[in-house]
Amino acid sequence: MSELKSVPLDEAIRLRWVLRDIRAKRFVVSPLDPADVQKLNQMGFVEIQDTLPVLTAAGMAEI
Repeated sequence: MSELKSVPLDEAIRLRWVLRDIRAKRFVVSPLDPADVQKLNQMGFVEIQDTLPVLTAAGMAEI
């Protein structure tokens, strides 16, 4: 079961958009909320490489 199903719907939608923004590297133009990145990191969807967020395999599967 996806961990995003355990959070409120509005938060799950926002976090999915953050995953898409990370995949498309849109965070360069529009900064991400650090709390969202931290939450996705704790869920195992994102890892930080060279100070930049990168999707894990679980994060890619979630999109």
